[in-house]
Amino acid sequence: MSDDLSTTGISTTGISTTGDDGLTNADRNRRQVLYWRLLARLFDHEEQPALETAGVAVVGDLGLPAGLLDPAVSVDSLVQRFPELSAEFETLLTPDEHVPGGEVRRAALVSKLLLNVFATGSGDVSATRLATWQRDAAWLKWALCAGSAPGSGAGAGTDAAPGEPGGETGAEAETSSGAGPTAGSGRGSGVRIGDDDLAKALAGIEADLVSRMRLREVLADPALARQLTPSMSLVEQLLRDKANLSGVALANAKALIRRFVDEVAEVLRTQVEKASVGAIDRSVPPKRVFRNLDLDRTIWKNLTNYSPEDQRLYVDRLYYRHTARRTTPARMIVVVDQSGSMVDAMVNCTILASIFAGLPKVDVHLVAYDTRALDLTPWVHDPFEVLLRTQLGGGTDGTAALALAQPKVADPRNTVVVWISDFYEWNCPAVYAGMEALHRSGVRLIPVGSVDSGGQQSVNPWFRQKLKDLGTPVISGHIRKLVFELKNFLA
Repeated sequence: MSDDLSTTGISTTGISTTGDDGLTNADRNRRQVLYWRLLARLFDHEEQPALETAGVAVVGDLGLPAGLLDPAVSVDSLVQRFPELSAEFETLLTPDEHVPGGEVRRAALVSKLLLNVFATGSGDVSATRLATWQRDAAWLKWALCAGSAPGSGAGAGTDAAPGEPGGETGAEAETSSGAGPTAGSGRGSGVRIGDDDLAKALAGIEADLVSRMRLREVLADPALARQLTPSMSLVEQLLRDKANLSGVALANAKALIRRFVDEVAEVLRTQVEKASVGAIDRSVPPKRVFRNLDLDRTIWKNLTNYSPEDQRLYVDRLYYRHTARRTTPARMIVVVDQSGSMVDAMVNCTILASIFAGLPKVDVHLVAYDTRALDLTPWVHDPFEVLLRTQLGGGTDGTAALALAQPKVADPRNTVVVWISDFYEWNCPAVYAGMEALHRSGVRLIPVGSVDSGGQQSVNPWFRQKLKDLGTPVISGHIRKLVFELKNFLA
């Protein structure tokens, strides 16, 4: 390739000086061409002829395959045809000494990874396309971990490259809140990408791909279905389409929902496991047995009876601990808006209800509603069955839910109502009046707008203000907030 990239208007002629970064003017311009092409393709799916021609010329001069510029060619395919590229992809972002053309070559490989992972196009997505993207995402994560700064802890638990057994995709990989890998840790880089940031970005892209998939085709093939990563977006798609599934496809869909429910339940269970099962009832006299003896209090109360001559403490009264707890079970009524906009909250709160239902002295009832209400209490212990019985979509009529929930309130002071909705009701005044009546009666009312990782759920501003004025503000954000409120009620 000549030093004059006339097709791009970039002149690399003149003195080939070496800058502080160790690159000649020519290499610096070639690298810039590759990155300009990358940005153009990321923000516009249409090819820019001048940049494409220049990119092909640069890659050809480097002795790299032309497939490096084609986002339709996966990294796995390139590595299979050109095995020598495998090691380069694995250590792509590892700092090294400058070698002539090395930075340009690295730019070509980095562009390939970023383009394959972040330029996902539009339209329907097949299972093969999703699997290919997952493999490319695995290569990107592997490159970032392998290229992390020493001692950052990146790459821990990842012993295999994407092309080897044990490799994992970016969306599947476990993330930590500690120091993340240093992306682009070669010369001139100062941008750090944490594990959480990378995982969220990849999960968002995968969710978009899943939403565009032809799920029925994928679910009908057990091998393809096993490759899917259970996620909230996938569960939403499955719940929306479950009425159209049967046979093998339905069985695979249920297996994916079950896997996701179990994963979320395991996380939530650790947050609930220390929840109190009832306050100490001090109106009941302590049982006078040795195991209830409060030795410290007994000694303290009898210190005046200490005899210096005998060097003995004479005890004229024993003190015992109160251990009796309330015997009336706390009643928890969970009301879930099953309209399509509330999937995250519905899944999380349904699972949470099942966990609290497993605690002693907690009587949990579950009501789901859209324009009609359905009592799902018989299945409250199994969130999987609850989700299969929900029907996403439709309008929202909270008055139907009130008609089912209000008769369940037997002891208002011992009852909590968790109402999960975006509160866009067709009859807002009537629903609010019913919720206000519950609150005034002594029921602990906990309105929930969203309980996911982002907390971005839109809530009817009229309802939000009215509930705030009532003294029962809408909870939005991480589900830990709801767990905290429920544990306080049970304490």
